Amino acid sequence: MGAVGAGVAIVPMVDSLNPAADTLALASVEVDLSSIPVGESKTVMWRGKPVFVRHRTPEQIKSAEEVDVSTLRDPQSDKDRVKRPEWLVTIGVCTHLGCVPLGQKDTDPHGDFGGWFCPCHGSHYDSSGRIRKGPAPLNLAVPSYVFLTDTTIRIG
Repeated sequence: MGAVGAGVAIVPMVDSLNPAADTLALASVEVDLSSIPVGESKTVMWRGKPVFVRHRTPEQIKSAEEVDVSTLRDPQSDKDRVKRPEWLVTIGVCTHLGCVPLGQKDTDPHGDFGGWFCPCHGSHYDSSGRIRKGPAPLNLAVPSYVFLTDTTIRIG
C-alpha cells in the first residue's frame, strides 16, 4: 500500500519537472517554404527572436560562394551556413548590439553586399549572412533546423 501511495505522489511531481506546453511550443517552429518566392524572404519568430528565411536567387548563391573566406572577419564558407544552397536560415539579430537588421523587404536597404544592413551602427551582411563591414564581430547566427519535406523546415 505504501509503495503504491508513494508512486501516486511521485508521478505528478516528476511530471511537473517537464517543460510546460507553452514552452515546448516555442522550442521549435515549422516554416512553409512554398510561400516564399525566389528572391524573397520571410521572418518567423522562434524563441522570441526573428529568424530570416531567404529563398536565394542563383546570383545570390553564386555571389556568396565566390567570397574568399580568408578575407572575412568571421570566416565561414557559404556551404557551411546552408543545408541547401537556395535556402538561407539565420537568426535576424545583429551581432553587434542586438538590433534587427534591415533587408527582409525589397524596399529595405540591403547594405553594400546584398544581404542585410543594420542602420544602428552600420553593419553590412552579405547574402550568406556574413559580416562584411561595420562593427559587428560575428556573422548572423544560423539556428538548428532540419528539412522535413522539400517545402517545410523545422527550426529548433
